[in-house]
Amino acid sequence: MKMKLMLLFMAVALILVAGCDKGYVDEQIAAMQAKVEADINEVKAKADTNADEINKAKTMITEASKKADMALEEAKGFENYQVIWEGVVNFDFDSYTLNQMAMDNLSGLGQKMTDYPKSLLEIAGHTDKTGAASYNVTLGMKRAEAVKVYLTDQYGVSLYRMFTVSHGEEKPVAMPDEKNANAQNRRVVLKLWGKL
Repeated sequence: MKMKLMLLFMAVALILVAGCDKGYVDEQIAAMQAKVEADINEVKAKADTNADEINKAKTMITEASKKADMALEEAKGFENYQVIWEGVVNFDFDSYTLNQMAMDNLSGLGQKMTDYPKSLLEIAGHTDKTGAASYNVTLGMKRAEAVKVYLTDQYGVSLYRMFTVSHGEEKPVAMPDEKNANAQNRRVVLKLWGKL
């Protein structure tokens, strides 16, 4: 009899434990399902964001392509172009900031570009030999870009009409033994190309 009672007690205990385990398992499954659903929603949100960014990038590419096509159309017949104006803008040591004299020189150019709407401008940045060659190439480009930005901001010249290049220290206008050679070499050379 003791044995039957003990077996009965164990059976009841197993039923109770099994019932508790089922509730615990159900809670764990519910928690995992909630986490998985949250992760899925997060991935969907990221996918939507990525899709928006891809669409924006496609739009930008389309616009850039149209501008490039316009520039190519403008450049057709470039072999018939010739230099119709040349100028130089000088810079202070280790600087790409336009000074007042440079801005005054550029005012005439801005007007010429308005007078010749099909013209194209070559902007070549130069430096003296002070410093590393790689730094000078970068500085020359910053000088050329400063001129480009100024002409766009002040005179509304379209960016596709201007082309920048940097020669760094490679094409000096004055040799080191000449007076003020470094000052002469810190410059941007401008060439306005157009049909006469």
